[in-house]
Amino acid sequence: NVYGIDMPSASELIAHDRTVEEIRELIGADWLLYQDLDDLTCVSDVNDGIEGWECSVFTGDYVTGDVDEAYLSRLDGLRNDEKRSESAGGTHGDNGIIDLHNDED
Repeated sequence: NVYGIDMPSASELIAHDRTVEEIRELIGADWLLYQDLDDLTCVSDVNDGIEGWECSVFTGDYVTGDVDEAYLSRLDGLRNDEKRSESAGGTHGDNGIIDLHNDED
C-alpha cells in the first residue's frame, strides 16, 4: 500500500519473472503487446494541456522521495506474511470480513 492505494507488489503481478510469450499463454491471448512509457507519455507533445505525468508505479520515482526499493520490499514481505497467515486459517489483519445484521432481538 503506497499512499493509501492497495496495489499488488511486483511479485504478485502476472508479468513477474515471465516472458511476453508466457504471459500471453497464461491469459489465453492470441497475441500480446506492451506499450512502453515513452509511447504513452509522448501524447503530451501534441496536447499542451498536459504538463506532466505521475508515472511512479512504472518508474519507481515517487513524488515524496521516500519510497524506495527497501520500502517496497518490506511491503511485499508484509503482504506475503498476511497471505501465509490467511492460508493457515488466520484473518486478514484489520480487513477481516464484517457482517452486517438488521436482526432485532
